[in-house]
Amino acid sequence: MVVRLGGALKELRIHLCQTSPQSAGVREFIQKNYVSLKKENPTFPILIRECRGIQPRIWARFEKGVEKSAPLTNLSANDVVGAIRQMSK
Repeated sequence: MVVRLGGALKELRIHLCQTSPQSAGVREFIQKNYVSLKKENPTFPILIRECRGIQPRIWARFEKGVEKSAPLTNLSANDVVGAIRQMSK
């Protein structure tokens, strides 16, 4: 998995539930891909926020405080990678 983060993208936040089935793919993504993503982007802020009962979502903060988000509900780990790639464009 090669995803370069930066440019206009200033921060990436991933929200998920620790136990819900809707967040299973996000949890799998974190277990399998977070370390490599962070190694590829060592100074880029990637925040993981866990909270019981929330729907999984990705948030991207861009220049001038502009934020975009996308739902990650019931996505696989590979689909989460795709969502991150989409946000990084």
